[in-house]
Amino acid sequence: MNYMKKIALSLLLLISCAYAQVKNHEVVPDINFTTVLNAPVKATTLSQLKGKIILIEFWATWCGACLEAMPHLKQLQQKYPDRLQVITVTEETAKRTGQYLASRPSNLWFAVDTGGSIAKIFPHQLITHSVLISSEGKLIANTNPESITDLLIDSIVNKKEIHVSEKKDFQISSEDELINTVFPATETLKKRFDMQPEIKGARGLSTAYLTDSTWHGKRITAINCNIVALYRVAYGNFPYRRVIDSSHTQENSPRYCLDIIVENKTELLPTMQNELLKRFDVQARIENQLKDVYVLKVTDPVKFKGIPVNRSGIRTYMGRHGEIDQQGLTMTDFANYLENNGTGRLLVVDETHVDKKFDIKFSFQPENPQSLTDILTAMGLRLNKEKRKVQMLTLHKE
Repeated sequence: MNYMKKIALSLLLLISCAYAQVKNHEVVPDINFTTVLNAPVKATTLSQLKGKIILIEFWATWCGACLEAMPHLKQLQQKYPDRLQVITVTEETAKRTGQYLASRPSNLWFAVDTGGSIAKIFPHQLITHSVLISSEGKLIANTNPESITDLLIDSIVNKKEIHVSEKKDFQISSEDELINTVFPATETLKKRFDMQPEIKGARGLSTAYLTDSTWHGKRITAINCNIVALYRVAYGNFPYRRVIDSSHTQENSPRYCLDIIVENKTELLPTMQNELLKRFDVQARIENQLKDVYVLKVTDPVKFKGIPVNRSGIRTYMGRHGEIDQQGLTMTDFANYLENNGTGRLLVVDETHVDKKFDIKFSFQPENPQSLTDILTAMGLRLNKEKRKVQMLTLHKE
């Protein structure tokens, strides 16, 4: 790592270490929860809750880790109904939060903060993010939900000494800024392979610069990816569900940052594959296996014709759990989105036999599978459960 790069990264790390506007044991400002759902009040303030331990949980309906944390939070609230108040905070709308609650009843309070004013008091990059506040209104910790155990709450109630692991996110304004800090590159750079250790507190990401005319096909960057994720990218960005990790490297695997640049587009993936094989005792092979899958088919040609055909020639890629807004995608691309972000657990195979490109935009409720089914029906599409041979990426030790 060159000298200027070290300085830039050190400055950002200093920022990340000093991210909390409120320090531990300091009094937290009187937070105003202006819109509260699933509670006996429609709004409240932190001062009105004084006397209770407050657990603020930043979350979103599209965040898988957030949804996994919900049962634990509900259990804590049930065990300490008079001592603890859990308040989840989301920047999504009250309507979307209400839809979630309709399908997933809860004993928690749900605060809506679309402007992000509460998050600014406890800056963070990654959710879930948990904030624990004492009954006296003092900050105990910024942490992860799994750190907040029954034993910890008991210790706080009984005024015992506690130790809570602190969650320190790498504070940075955008993914581009993070990449440019760790792996600065000019257009004149023709070739590079650089691997660095994990950046603590930064989100995991990988990009093949699909919309970048300079780097598309010539560069891949990965931040905080484990070995399995790196192999997925190196072998054509295999979907998570199509990887069989017989090497067991996923278990407690360290994470890495990687940047690869080549001159010739045909060299990109082979070079990355070879570099990984040099560094790890993991072999990869692609093989066909018979699997239970969902098959995407056209069931209503009239409705299917209502899907907007792409006219701009532009390809965009916005898609996450519960939402898609993409231009220029094929039905195979759409099947891949459904596989990675839909409500089912099976692989999705495209058998629409349509080669046009479309613009598709909609949102659905991941907690309510019927919502996605209804959208697909309105598009003239259906997912049928069948068996098909599909390509799987298998990882194994040498």
